[in-house]
Parts: sequence; C-alpha cells; structure tokens
Amino acid sequence: ETTFGVPWALVDRYSMCQPTRTRAWHMEYRSTSAQGTPNVVSGTVIVPDDGRTGPRPLVTYAVGTVGLADMCAPSAGFPKGTTVEANLIQQLTARGWAVAVTDYEGLGTPGDHTYTVGRAEGQAVLDAARAAQRLPGAVQAGVTADSPVGIMGYSQGGQASGWAAELHGTYAPELKVKGTATGGVPADLLKVADFNNGNVGAGLILMAAVGQDAAFPELDLAKYLNAKGRHYVDFMKNNCVAIDGIAGAFKKISDVTVRNPLYEADWQRRLRESDLGTRRPDAPVFLYHGTLDELIPYSVGRQLRADWCARGADVRWSTIPPGEHVIGAVAGAVPAANWLADRFAGKATNGNCG
Repeated sequence: ETTFGVPWALVDRYSMCQPTRTRAWHMEYRSTSAQGTPNVVSGTVIVPDDGRTGPRPLVTYAVGTVGLADMCAPSAGFPKGTTVEANLIQQLTARGWAVAVTDYEGLGTPGDHTYTVGRAEGQAVLDAARAAQRLPGAVQAGVTADSPVGIMGYSQGGQASGWAAELHGTYAPELKVKGTATGGVPADLLKVADFNNGNVGAGLILMAAVGQDAAFPELDLAKYLNAKGRHYVDFMKNNCVAIDGIAGAFKKISDVTVRNPLYEADWQRRLRESDLGTRRPDAPVFLYHGTLDELIPYSVGRQLRADWCARGADVRWSTIPPGEHVIGAVAGAVPAANWLADRFAGKATNGNCG
C-alpha cells in the first residue's frame, strides 16, 4: 500500500534482505538540485524491528559510488541483499538507530545521476532525514522531529555527508544534527581527477564528468568526447561501478576526448563549486582517511581537515594506516559509529585541530 507523508515523501513498505531484523520503506521525496530547482529523489528508511516506540537516533547515510544507472541505486539493492554497504548500515541498526539512505538525484528517479555535484548530494542527504521524520511508520517507531540526527558517509558518501554538514545550518537548521562522520572525502575534485588520470580510478573521472554535465548541461560534455569516449559514457550510464571501474581503469583523459574539458574555465568553475572546506560545519565532525588511499589522495583529506579547522570547526581527525580506499571504509566504520554514539549520548567532543 502506498501512503503519502506530509509534506516530504511518497513511500512504499517493502521487505529487506539486509539489514536484517528491520522494517523498511522505499520513498520518493522532495529535494533541491544544485541550481536551486525542486526535484524528486528516491531513498530508503530503515528502522530496527525491536518493538521500540520511544525516541531513537536517526542517521542519514550517504553511500559511496554505486554507478550511474538506476539499477545501481541503493534502494534497488536492499530487497535483494545486493546493496554493498548494507553490512555497514547493519552496524547502525544493531545499535537501535534508524537509518535514512538517499539514492541521490537521478538514481532511481528520472534524469541522469548528478554524480559528484556536492550541493545536490548534500541537500538530498538532509532531505532524506526530513522525509524519514515524516513517515508514519517510522514516526511510530520513534523517528520524530526530536530525534538526534547523525550524518555519515564515505567516498562519494564522504563528499555528500561533508556537504550536508556544511549546509545544515542554512538548508535544514531544524534537524537536530549532533555530528557528522565522514571519510575518504573527495574534497577537491580537480586534484582527485589529476591523481586518477591514467591510474586505477580513471573511470571515476569520466563518471564525474557525466555527473557534472547532468547538473549543468551548458558544460556540453559531448563536444569534448571522441568516439571511444562516447562509447564509454553510454556504457557507464547502463552499468554499475564494479564494471565501470574495470572498463575505465588506467585510461587517460586524452584517450577519450578530443580536448580535455578539465582545462576549460567553465568546467573548472563548476568543479570548484563542489569543493569542501569553504564553510564551517556547525556540528562536530569525525573525519577519517586511509594513508595509502589509491583513489582519493590522503593529502586531500588532510587539507580538508586544515580548512575546516581554520574555520573554527570541531574536528576529530583520524588516519587509517596503511589503509587504501576500501580498507579505509571498513576499518573506519566502527570508530565512526562509536564517535556518533558519543554525540547521541551528549558526551564532550575530543577534537584535535590544535
């Protein structure tokens, strides 16, 4: 049965393969694009099936890169048990927390996925929490406007959660955000692109270009692509990241373009708009990064720490040696959740900016 939440969400109840011992709803909810226009985003709300009706914390969770096709959306994988980060989310629901998982703009809804467009991602993350607080079934299970909110994400989800942290005070100040745990953050897209050009993560560069072009059509990615580039774009729009990453690995931008769009002023301006570290998060942050990250340079994470600290943010910085990208996600998940648990418990923070 389909019900309408007011004013944020259209939802369907469905069964979950994982996380286990939960109830879940698929939702479509209102959000805002990077250009400030209303849009519709899909997602999932997951509540522990523990019989509790009293207040419980809510984590709005941003997944890492899944791909550009609708079939890659997290909400498409939860019923089948194929959502990659379901194990990490299970750790949160096992603590009694509710979790809202956005699909991001253009995954599971019409239009192309605006991959790596920070503002659109951050707004979708915050609006997922708003929608969860208005779902009747979730409200009955203790998810309300008074729920303490945590923001969490890694990789693309690190970008999205970082943006949500920076936007919270101006975009969704009514949410009672107690902290953000964010890791493997691509805080500087131009540096990440330069690092991956010709390396193992090269396919992510073209995916990011597709995402930026989806948000800002005036960038006109098509005019920069050669025949091989057009083929890769079509392929990536119809597959998920595991296959896309293999197909694009070790390619150079020059392999797929007639001219590098990243050298163009309009492209650089739009990519710079997704930089993190230009605003102070108004709640504490747990920021973590693997020292041997092969996709998002450790130096990018370290610079984000410096930028947030310089703006007066309350940051707990944690390194994961000798973590590469996936190890960073797995090894950082429990410390990040423990840190959020302390914020929900009202414990004093232990920032280390000094």
